[in-house]
Amino acid sequence: MSGDFGGIVRLVAREVLRPRSAEEVAAVLRDADGPVVPRGCAHSTYGQAQTDGGVLLDMRGLRAVHRVRPDRVTVDAGATWREVLEATLPHGRTPPVLTDHLDVTVGGTLSAGGVGGASHRHGLQADQVLSLEVATPRGEVVACSPERRRDLFDAVRGGLGRHGVIVRAVLRLVPAPERVRVHTLAYATAGALLDALRRLPADHLQGRAKLDPVWRYELTAAVYGSGPEITGAFEVAETSYAEFVDRMRPDVAELIRLGEWARPHPWGIVFLPARRAAAVIEATLAETTAADLGLSGLVLISRPVVRNVPALPVPPDPVMLAMLRTASPGAADPAVMLEANRRLLERARAVGGTRYPIDAVPPEAG
Repeated sequence: MSGDFGGIVRLVAREVLRPRSAEEVAAVLRDADGPVVPRGCAHSTYGQAQTDGGVLLDMRGLRAVHRVRPDRVTVDAGATWREVLEATLPHGRTPPVLTDHLDVTVGGTLSAGGVGGASHRHGLQADQVLSLEVATPRGEVVACSPERRRDLFDAVRGGLGRHGVIVRAVLRLVPAPERVRVHTLAYATAGALLDALRRLPADHLQGRAKLDPVWRYELTAAVYGSGPEITGAFEVAETSYAEFVDRMRPDVAELIRLGEWARPHPWGIVFLPARRAAAVIEATLAETTAADLGLSGLVLISRPVVRNVPALPVPPDPVMLAMLRTASPGAADPAVMLEANRRLLERARAVGGTRYPIDAVPPEAG
């Protein structure tokens, strides 16, 4: 087991273990004489779920979804969001914030923060946690929550496993709608898109920049159930909630078929202060060609709310810019894409921005 979704860094672990209980995770941490790195589905892009000569914990051995209650569900950290939904949707319940791609683990996204299309309304996935069980570096299994061991609770959410390994989580649930209306809107400038991301009364909001042949902006605004109409859309579609949250599945299948899913993915992802975001987005896109993104590359733009995840620093009123690059045949070399990520991070930091910790930047960029 080596590599991650980024396909850039490949480290060789001394040992790979698949623990089956929290106590087994704790025992590995207690007895380790070197680094111990947890790994879910390894959707990081620059070796964050790898170790050079240490112990790699394959957390997919802990993947059970336990009792579903009306307001919460208890899940093991190695369960994917798809597996969580398979357990909660039959009860008419859903986590309020989901990843676009469901085949990543609960522990992995909570350890990174977890941004989704509903984050403008509910916050990060890490904001939806009611309590955790954590295996600490001292080899103890500790329960923590906002009321109990708050220091540990705050350190591991968004902490990338540095302060302990999440082994179980109690997640907030809300009623799942049956139907979703999906509106697609167009904007000429980044500023207009950011304003729409702030004001539109939708349950799910996600912006995108497209090069066609100049940079243009689109917004997906999804309304659940009988929510308000969104005016000005050039396309409106209706679908079930289950189909909507799993909308990436056919795209992923096609990318796998084309070989794009297995190519290097030098992603650059930053948080920008909203008052400076439009200028940074437009400056970044002005120097970005189709070759700099790759055949299946995407530019995503959102305005997530970060309610209380101290381990993940973000500027006030953050805007997320995600340059999701793929080193396709004929596209720029991964090293060129990494250099573009370094420039993006420097530009973000110059205006008070920060980086999202699963992205790919050269080591000197930090």
